[in-house]
Amino acid sequence: MSEVRIRPRQVLVLIIVFLVVLMMVHRNGKRTCQGPEYLQAMFVQADTLPTIYAVTPTYPRPAQKAELTRLSHLFMLLPHLHWIIVEDTNTTTSLVRNLLERSGLEKRSTQLNIKTPPEFKLKGKDPNWIKPRGVEQRNLALAWLRGHVDVDRHSIVFFMDDDNSYSTELFAEMSKIERGRVGVWPVGLVGGLMVERPILNEDKTQVTGFNAAWRPERPFPIDMAAFAISMDLFIRNPQAMFSYEVQRGYQESEILRHLTTRDQLQPLANSCRDVLVWHTRTEKTKLNAEEALLKKGERSDGGMEV
Repeated sequence: MSEVRIRPRQVLVLIIVFLVVLMMVHRNGKRTCQGPEYLQAMFVQADTLPTIYAVTPTYPRPAQKAELTRLSHLFMLLPHLHWIIVEDTNTTTSLVRNLLERSGLEKRSTQLNIKTPPEFKLKGKDPNWIKPRGVEQRNLALAWLRGHVDVDRHSIVFFMDDDNSYSTELFAEMSKIERGRVGVWPVGLVGGLMVERPILNEDKTQVTGFNAAWRPERPFPIDMAAFAISMDLFIRNPQAMFSYEVQRGYQESEILRHLTTRDQLQPLANSCRDVLVWHTRTEKTKLNAEEALLKKGERSDGGMEV
């Protein structure tokens, strides 16, 4: 076997490369990252930003792992997020636990579970809007937050469905929410419109209305992805919960009516001109070939977690 010789000049080059990498990772003793300025700023200031508790109700289905994997990449990029995943199951599952471990998010996540009562479960080909979804799961997350969050530290709660699309910039905007306020912004591809958005006054500091086309008479005619809430509001208002006893499309109004009024909402996302979240509900997975395999006692995913 021939001997490999490393010349002094090669050693010097390797040392310089190593030092450059160290400087990029620990510039001025702080963490840094590549990417747009707002993302770099969040990474450097992670210890001083309010923690954002993102609440994600989820349930077993073929696309569940794919949806949660996509969301997990946001949490890897944003160090001040804490993920509360609430499963609609009798016990927490290994699928969700494995995903959190593989993503390195065990210390920045909480895995909970609670079953939706049978009378409120969707059946067969029921449209997804016919019954309220995520009520038990979101309320369990609120109970956990009220019992575990440090009330002296500013933090924010966001209800983050697993089938929407989110820009990392949205969480930079959320970090601007003040104590005692609810931040609002536009949502794309929802309510039969390209964008649902708050309408502001002339100086862009106050919400005066909304452009919703569907049920515009609602007290807060906005999507669940259109707002986030300062945690202190939930502490001061323990009655604030989601409910099965509301009309279709009124869950957002049900939670917000306990916490704020329209004129107290805090407009974000470039005075509600930037769309940073989209209501991209995933199409139901078609598994005709898999069903044919199951009838023969076979399956394509034997011994695998998909």
